[in-house]
Amino acid sequence: MVIIMKTLKDSAVGSTVTVKKLSGEGPLRRRIMDMGITKGVDIFIRKVAPFGDPVEVTVRGYELSLRKTDAEMIEVI
Repeated sequence: MVIIMKTLKDSAVGSTVTVKKLSGEGPLRRRIMDMGITKGVDIFIRKVAPFGDPVEVTVRGYELSLRKTDAEMIEVI
């Protein structure tokens, strides 16, 4: 059985996803958590730049821009 992890970067524009897990460690993980992105929170994907950087999202009522590398570290369902 093959398990495919879906990240925020792979999610479709206009969809709402729920954070399953945060990957990464140290300052990078802290920066993501400081934005209010934690396990169980809903994220609405507003826009993705043509080349994937940045990914613009709405989290807890705030509009944020994430780097592509940050979006790859957020596993969603």
